[in-house]
Amino acid sequence: MARREGACRAGGGHRMSTKHPIIAITGSSGAGTTSVKNIFDHIFRREHVKAAYIEGDAFHRYDRQAMKEKMAEEERNGNRNFSHFSPEANILDRLQEVFSEFGRKGRGQTRHYIHDEAEAKIYGSAPGTFSEWSSLGEESDLLFYEGLHGCVKTDTVDLAPLADLKIGVVPVINLEWIQKIHRDKASRGYSTDAVMDVILRRMPDYVKYICPQFARTDINFQRVPIVDTSDPFIARWIPTADESMIVIRFANPRGIDFPYLLSMIHGSFMSRANSIVAPGNKLDIAMQLILTPLILQLMERRRRAS
Repeated sequence: MARREGACRAGGGHRMSTKHPIIAITGSSGAGTTSVKNIFDHIFRREHVKAAYIEGDAFHRYDRQAMKEKMAEEERNGNRNFSHFSPEANILDRLQEVFSEFGRKGRGQTRHYIHDEAEAKIYGSAPGTFSEWSSLGEESDLLFYEGLHGCVKTDTVDLAPLADLKIGVVPVINLEWIQKIHRDKASRGYSTDAVMDVILRRMPDYVKYICPQFARTDINFQRVPIVDTSDPFIARWIPTADESMIVIRFANPRGIDFPYLLSMIHGSFMSRANSIVAPGNKLDIAMQLILTPLILQLMERRRRAS
């Protein structure tokens, strides 16, 4: 694949943790952050970048059973909107400490939230619980975060300034709901009504804490369906990549080689001075073209600072 080192500029030109860079991928539940993580994994392998990984789920405050009990308690007290989106349901101060410590020293601790039986066999603990805290690899080239709160700001926590490259994964909301409904029904055995209840419960914190993060990212990848998703709760299928477009928004378009990207991403065009629109089936190549030079820039800065 052809590539230009100067096609993009990492972190909008800012330098937060030059020697120990941090990449934060932020997206809501069902947004597709896992698919984006897989593309990053491919780039890391190809470019021989050693990444330390942390997942947002690892910084939930409660395990599965404790969360059910806490939600029931909150509901008895009149709060029907307590959810994993809420800062109170997470240990965001500890996540901020990890970002800060890794940025300064290349060190930190994380754990793993065990989702299912397959992960239980790996980590030796029951589904819905956490593994023990353990140290991140101290020889890592960078830290990679993927989860709900990578750019969150509250009264006590502000993560965005600690990350060097911030990526938002943001399907339009009807598509996000369709993806969540299908995932939760298939992998977690939920009914449509149960998923709908989760969506409604989370909505105040979605508006207050999730959405504002996407104004703080360096690049957003927003998937937009081009088929009817008017009622996401009756959709029988998730719109395919061929039934979608991708809107790629750059917070700082200075230094972005738009003609090069347009020539390499077939069928793409610019909708604004800082936005490219591409066919949904070009997401992989678009991310490879845009993100590879940014990662290499972070690695070059790291090399020079060593």
